[in-house]
Amino acid sequence: MSPLTNNPFAAIATHPWAYPALEVIHLAGVALLLGNLVLVELRHWRADAIAEPVDRLALGLVLTGFSLAAASGLAMFASQPLELIANRAFLLKMSLLMIAGINAAAFHARGGLARRDGLARAQTLASLGLWLVILACGRAIAYA
Repeated sequence: MSPLTNNPFAAIATHPWAYPALEVIHLAGVALLLGNLVLVELRHWRADAIAEPVDRLALGLVLTGFSLAAASGLAMFASQPLELIANRAFLLKMSLLMIAGINAAAFHARGGLARRDGLARAQTLASLGLWLVILACGRAIAYA
């Protein structure tokens, strides 16, 4: 008996619209996350680029986007965990997500939104770079 027979999420992988729908939700979450993350991080490169209230709104949308991407990503993972754990692109994506999370936690722990110093700028560049590679890894999962 296959370990996936007891997996209630296994049907998602073969359903004609469930997995594609999760992918759309996942991409919408990533779009919200990255689009607004750029707005938040622009403040460190040009102080007058974004007003403070917009910054708070964008940060809320970043968190909403991350929540959508995380929830849909977990559901997609649950539909085929063995295949994904064996996929190098998936493992790299998860490792980079962890590093991006650590970078974000460090950025906010030191009050990065209020600072415009060299470290805050380096963290914003690292964040954007990590997210671009995470996107590339996400696409590579289908081909790995």
